[in-house]
Amino acid sequence: MRDTMIPGYTYGTGEVPPSPVSLGDFELMKKTVMFGEDDARYLRMSYDLLQDHVEEILDIWYGFVAANPQLLATFSTPDGKPIDHYLAAVRERFEQWILDTAKADYDQAWLDYQYEIGLRHHRTKKNKTDQVESMDIVPFRYLFLLAYPITFTLKPFLSDDRHSDEDVQRMSDAWLKSVLLQVTLWSQPYVKPQDY
Repeated sequence: MRDTMIPGYTYGTGEVPPSPVSLGDFELMKKTVMFGEDDARYLRMSYDLLQDHVEEILDIWYGFVAANPQLLATFSTPDGKPIDHYLAAVRERFEQWILDTAKADYDQAWLDYQYEIGLRHHRTKKNKTDQVESMDIVPFRYLFLLAYPITFTLKPFLSDDRHSDEDVQRMSDAWLKSVLLQVTLWSQPYVKPQDY
């Protein structure tokens, strides 16, 4: 079940446009980053570890954003004041993104929603979901770079007494591959169609 009570969370609804990337194209992307069935299994293993810690994880991620003015600017007014209700609304969807990533149910609805997420980072739809006046785009140069802090800071939450060091590493690797796939999909609105 998708959490339809989250404002602006439209995963699996008719509000989401179809992705220009086909499932066949996505399979080739998965092969390119070496994402296989084992990675999906390790992501699902991570779900049980992460579901009770999404608030803690987001505290770390939001602390990182707050400490970096170039990132906080994407959630701020043109004169540089953070928009608290915008940060809060995005946070709710970010919580669900962690769970959706860990579920590893990468079907057409998921693929379409990645396109929607990309549009919301790009000036095509940036600010529209939450009706705010902020920077009109998340600069492309930051999208891929955030893959490292997101996956690196997640790793401690993947460790517990039930899983071996190898399992923890495999979960971490699966998360990195998934985040790289997603960021590549989110990048689609930034790239000329013939170049993507």
